[in-house]
Amino acid sequence: MDTSLHASLLEDDPQCSLCCWERGVAQFSIVGFVSRCGSKCLCDTNVFLSCSWGPAGESKPKPKVFMPNLVPPKIPDGERLDFDDIHRKRMEKDLNELQALIEAHFESRKKEEEELMSLKDRIEQRRAERAEQQRIRSEREKERQARMAEERARKEEEEARKKAEEEARKKKAFSNMLHFGGYMQKSEKKGGKKQTEREKKKKILSERRKPLNIDHLNEDKLRDKAKELWQTIRDLEAEKFDLQEKFKRQKYEINVLRNRVSDHQKV
Repeated sequence: MDTSLHASLLEDDPQCSLCCWERGVAQFSIVGFVSRCGSKCLCDTNVFLSCSWGPAGESKPKPKVFMPNLVPPKIPDGERLDFDDIHRKRMEKDLNELQALIEAHFESRKKEEEELMSLKDRIEQRRAERAEQQRIRSEREKERQARMAEERARKEEEEARKKAEEEARKKKAFSNMLHFGGYMQKSEKKGGKKQTEREKKKKILSERRKPLNIDHLNEDKLRDKAKELWQTIRDLEAEKFDLQEKFKRQKYEINVLRNRVSDHQKV
Protein backbone atom coordinates (compact mmCIF):
# COMPACT_ATOMS: atom_id res chain seq x y z
CA MET A 1 0.00 0.00 0.00
CA ASP A 2 1.45 3.36 -0.94
CA THR A 3 2.22 5.89 1.78
CA SER A 4 0.18 9.06 1.41
CA LEU A 5 -1.48 11.81 3.44
CA HIS A 6 -5.19 11.77 3.99
CA ALA A 7 -7.54 13.78 6.20
CA SER A 8 -11.25 13.51 6.58
CA LEU A 9 -13.90 14.82 8.92
CA LEU A 10 -16.01 12.48 10.99
CA GLU A 11 -19.58 13.27 10.02
CA ASP A 12 -21.13 10.84 12.53
CA ASP A 13 -20.16 13.04 15.57
CA PRO A 14 -20.85 16.73 14.90
CA GLN A 15 -19.32 17.74 18.32
CA CYS A 16 -15.86 16.61 17.34
CA SER A 17 -13.96 18.03 14.42
CA LEU A 18 -10.99 15.68 14.72
CA CYS A 19 -10.99 12.02 13.84
CA CYS A 20 -8.87 9.05 13.12
CA TRP A 21 -9.31 6.46 10.49
CA GLU A 22 -11.15 3.47 11.88
CA ARG A 23 -9.08 0.99 9.87
CA GLY A 24 -6.19 1.41 12.31
CA VAL A 25 -3.61 2.28 9.71
CA ALA A 26 -3.32 5.99 10.51
CA GLN A 27 -2.30 7.98 13.60
CA PHE A 28 -3.61 11.49 14.10
CA SER A 29 -2.34 14.23 16.34
CA ILE A 30 -3.60 17.73 16.94
CA VAL A 31 -0.96 20.28 16.33
CA GLY A 32 -0.78 23.95 15.47
CA PHE A 33 1.37 23.24 12.46
CA VAL A 34 1.99 20.57 9.80
CA SER A 35 4.53 18.07 11.14
CA ARG A 36 5.72 15.98 8.21
CA CYS A 37 3.63 15.92 5.08
CA GLY A 38 3.27 19.64 4.61
CA SER A 39 -0.44 19.33 3.81
CA LYS A 40 -3.08 21.15 5.96
CA CYS A 41 -6.39 19.75 7.05
CA LEU A 42 -8.69 22.44 8.42
CA CYS A 43 -11.76 21.27 10.32
CA ASP A 44 -14.66 23.23 11.80
CA THR A 45 -12.67 24.03 15.00
CA ASN A 46 -9.90 25.80 13.05
CA VAL A 47 -7.32 23.33 14.36
CA PHE A 48 -4.72 21.86 12.05
CA LEU A 49 -4.80 18.13 11.66
CA SER A 50 -1.75 16.32 10.48
CA CYS A 51 -1.57 12.64 9.77
CA SER A 52 1.15 10.20 8.97
CA TRP A 53 0.92 6.78 7.52
CA GLY A 54 3.00 3.88 8.48
CA PRO A 55 3.65 0.69 6.63
CA ALA A 56 0.64 -1.56 6.30
CA GLY A 57 2.40 -4.45 7.88
CA GLU A 58 3.65 -2.51 10.95
CA SER A 59 0.50 -0.62 11.87
CA LYS A 60 -1.39 -1.73 14.99
CA PRO A 61 -4.83 -0.70 16.20
CA LYS A 62 -4.64 2.15 18.74
CA PRO A 63 -7.19 2.86 21.47
CA LYS A 64 -9.47 5.79 20.87
CA VAL A 65 -8.43 8.92 22.75
CA PHE A 66 -11.00 11.39 24.00
CA MET A 67 -10.22 14.83 22.72
CA PRO A 68 -11.84 17.79 24.50
CA ASN A 69 -13.68 20.41 22.55
CA LEU A 70 -11.22 23.30 22.62
CA VAL A 71 -12.95 26.53 21.82
CA PRO A 72 -10.81 29.68 21.81
CA PRO A 73 -12.35 32.73 23.48
CA LYS A 74 -14.03 35.10 21.13
CA ILE A 75 -13.15 38.74 21.36
CA PRO A 76 -16.08 41.05 20.65
CA ASP A 77 -15.65 43.32 17.71
CA GLY A 78 -14.54 46.85 18.51
CA GLU A 79 -12.86 45.86 21.84
CA ARG A 80 -9.16 45.47 22.46
CA LEU A 81 -7.40 43.92 25.40
CA ASP A 82 -5.23 46.34 27.39
CA PHE A 83 -2.57 44.09 28.88
CA ASP A 84 -0.96 47.03 30.65
CA ASP A 85 -4.22 47.78 32.44
CA ILE A 86 -4.62 44.11 33.40
CA HIS A 87 -1.05 44.04 34.68
CA ARG A 88 -1.59 47.29 36.58
CA LYS A 89 -4.79 46.00 38.20
CA ARG A 90 -3.04 42.78 39.08
CA MET A 91 -0.18 44.69 40.62
CA GLU A 92 -2.61 46.93 42.54
CA LYS A 93 -4.45 43.86 43.82
CA ASP A 94 -1.20 42.22 44.90
CA LEU A 95 -0.07 45.49 46.48
CA ASN A 96 -3.36 45.83 48.39
CA GLU A 97 -3.12 42.24 49.60
CA LEU A 98 0.49 42.80 50.64
CA GLN A 99 -0.46 46.03 52.40
CA ALA A 100 -3.29 44.23 54.22
CA LEU A 101 -0.89 41.48 55.28
CA ILE A 102 1.64 44.06 56.49
CA GLU A 103 -1.04 45.93 58.46
CA ALA A 104 -2.30 42.67 59.97
CA HIS A 105 1.27 41.75 60.88
CA PHE A 106 1.94 45.11 62.52
CA GLU A 107 -1.42 44.97 64.31
CA SER A 108 -0.62 41.49 65.62
CA ARG A 109 2.86 42.63 66.62
CA LYS A 110 1.39 45.67 68.38
CA LYS A 111 -0.99 43.43 70.33
CA GLU A 112 1.88 41.10 71.23
CA GLU A 113 3.97 44.05 72.41
CA GLU A 114 1.04 45.33 74.49
CA GLU A 115 0.57 41.87 76.01
CA LEU A 116 4.32 41.68 76.67
CA MET A 117 4.29 45.09 78.38
CA SER A 118 1.25 44.06 80.43
CA LEU A 119 3.01 40.83 81.41
CA LYS A 120 6.14 42.78 82.41
CA ASP A 121 4.01 45.16 84.48
CA ARG A 122 2.32 42.24 86.24
CA ILE A 123 5.71 40.63 86.88
CA GLU A 124 7.09 43.86 88.34
CA GLN A 125 3.98 44.33 90.46
CA ARG A 126 4.18 40.77 91.73
CA ARG A 127 7.89 41.21 92.45
CA ALA A 128 7.17 44.40 94.40
CA GLU A 129 4.39 42.63 96.35
CA ARG A 130 6.75 39.75 97.21
CA ALA A 131 9.42 42.22 98.32
CA GLU A 132 6.87 44.01 100.53
CA GLN A 133 5.68 40.71 101.99
CA GLN A 134 9.28 39.69 102.64
CA ARG A 135 9.96 43.00 104.36
CA ILE A 136 6.87 42.67 106.57
CA ARG A 137 7.80 39.06 107.38
CA SER A 138 11.35 40.12 108.29
CA GLU A 139 10.06 42.92 110.54
CA ARG A 140 7.67 40.54 112.28
CA GLU A 141 10.47 38.02 112.76
CA LYS A 142 12.71 40.73 114.25
CA GLU A 143 9.91 41.81 116.60
CA ARG A 144 9.35 38.20 117.64
CA GLN A 145 13.06 37.69 118.29
CA ALA A 146 13.15 40.93 120.30
CA ARG A 147 10.15 39.82 122.39
CA MET A 148 11.74 36.44 122.99
CA ALA A 149 15.03 38.06 124.03
CA GLU A 150 13.17 40.46 126.34
CA GLU A 151 11.14 37.63 127.86
CA ARG A 152 14.29 35.55 128.32
CA ALA A 153 16.07 38.48 130.00
CA ARG A 154 13.07 39.08 132.26
CA LYS A 155 12.97 35.42 133.29
CA GLU A 156 16.70 35.40 133.97
CA GLU A 157 16.36 38.56 136.04
CA GLU A 158 13.42 37.07 137.96
CA GLU A 159 15.35 33.87 138.62
CA ALA A 160 18.38 35.86 139.76
CA ARG A 161 16.19 37.94 142.08
CA LYS A 162 14.54 34.84 143.56
CA LYS A 163 17.92 33.21 143.98
CA ALA A 164 19.26 36.31 145.72
CA GLU A 165 16.21 36.44 148.00
CA GLU A 166 16.62 32.75 148.81
CA GLU A 167 20.28 33.26 149.61
CA ALA A 168 19.43 36.27 151.78
CA ARG A 169 16.73 34.29 153.58
CA LYS A 170 19.11 31.43 154.23
CA LYS A 171 21.77 33.79 155.49
CA LYS A 172 19.25 35.49 157.75
CA ALA A 173 18.00 32.17 159.08
CA PHE A 174 21.54 31.02 159.70
CA SER A 175 22.33 34.30 161.44
CA ASN A 176 19.21 33.98 163.58
CA MET A 177 20.20 30.47 164.49
CA LEU A 178 23.62 31.68 165.51
CA HIS A 179 22.09 34.49 167.57
CA PHE A 180 19.56 32.12 169.11
CA GLY A 181 22.28 29.65 169.90
CA GLY A 182 24.28 32.39 171.57
CA TYR A 183 21.20 33.54 173.44
CA MET A 184 20.51 30.00 174.64
CA GLN A 185 24.07 29.64 175.77
CA LYS A 186 23.81 32.90 177.66
CA SER A 187 20.53 31.79 179.23
CA GLU A 188 21.99 28.47 180.28
CA LYS A 189 24.97 30.25 181.74
CA LYS A 190 22.74 32.48 183.80
CA GLY A 191 20.82 29.45 185.08
CA GLY A 192 18.62 31.56 187.27
CA LYS A 193 15.55 31.71 185.02
CA LYS A 194 12.88 29.08 184.70
CA GLN A 195 11.72 27.66 181.39
CA THR A 196 8.37 28.91 180.21
CA GLU A 197 5.53 26.68 179.06
CA ARG A 198 6.27 27.42 175.43
CA GLU A 199 9.88 26.42 175.78
CA LYS A 200 8.83 23.23 177.48
CA LYS A 201 6.40 22.47 174.69
CA LYS A 202 9.04 23.10 172.03
CA LYS A 203 11.44 20.86 173.85
CA ILE A 204 8.90 18.07 174.16
CA LEU A 205 7.95 18.35 170.48
CA SER A 206 11.58 18.38 169.39
CA GLU A 207 12.11 15.19 171.39
CA ARG A 208 9.04 13.53 169.95
CA ARG A 209 9.74 14.55 166.36
CA LYS A 210 12.07 12.24 164.57
CA PRO A 211 13.70 12.96 161.21
CA LEU A 212 11.98 11.16 158.35
CA ASN A 213 14.64 9.62 156.13
CA ILE A 214 13.00 7.83 153.18
CA ASP A 215 15.45 8.47 150.35
CA HIS A 216 16.94 4.98 150.52
CA LEU A 217 13.58 3.12 150.73
CA ASN A 218 12.09 1.22 147.82
CA GLU A 219 8.42 1.04 146.87
CA ASP A 220 7.43 -1.75 149.28
CA LYS A 221 9.22 -0.14 152.21
CA LEU A 222 7.62 3.18 151.39
CA ARG A 223 4.20 1.52 151.57
CA ASP A 224 5.11 0.00 154.94
CA LYS A 225 6.40 3.36 156.16
CA ALA A 226 3.18 5.07 155.04
CA LYS A 227 1.10 2.47 156.90
CA GLU A 228 3.25 2.97 159.99
CA LEU A 229 2.81 6.74 159.86
CA TRP A 230 -0.92 6.38 159.33
CA GLN A 231 -1.17 4.08 162.34
CA THR A 232 0.85 6.56 164.41
CA ILE A 233 -1.44 9.42 163.40
CA ARG A 234 -4.46 7.30 164.23
CA ASP A 235 -3.12 6.47 167.67
CA LEU A 236 -2.32 10.13 168.31
CA GLU A 237 -5.81 11.20 167.27
CA ALA A 238 -7.33 8.56 169.51
CA GLU A 239 -5.15 9.70 172.39
CA LYS A 240 -6.10 13.32 171.69
CA PHE A 241 -9.79 12.44 171.72
CA ASP A 242 -9.44 10.57 175.01
CA LEU A 243 -7.62 13.52 176.58
CA GLN A 244 -10.30 15.94 175.41
CA GLU A 245 -13.05 13.77 176.85
CA LYS A 246 -11.12 13.42 180.07
CA PHE A 247 -10.65 17.18 180.21
CA LYS A 248 -14.39 17.75 179.69
CA ARG A 249 -15.28 15.25 182.42
CA GLN A 250 -12.82 16.76 184.86
CA LYS A 251 -14.13 20.22 184.10
CA TYR A 252 -17.66 19.06 184.76
CA GLU A 253 -16.66 17.48 188.04
CA ILE A 254 -14.86 20.66 189.07
CA ASN A 255 -17.98 22.71 188.35
CA VAL A 256 -20.12 20.31 190.39
CA LEU A 257 -17.74 20.46 193.29
CA ARG A 258 -17.66 24.26 193.14
CA ASN A 259 -21.44 24.38 193.22
CA ARG A 260 -21.51 22.08 196.26
CA VAL A 261 -18.93 24.16 198.04
CA SER A 262 -20.90 27.31 197.27
CA ASP A 263 -24.14 25.77 198.55
CA HIS A 264 -22.42 24.53 201.67
CA GLN A 265 -21.01 27.99 202.40
CA LYS A 266 -24.46 29.56 202.06
CA VAL A 267 -25.90 27.19 204.65
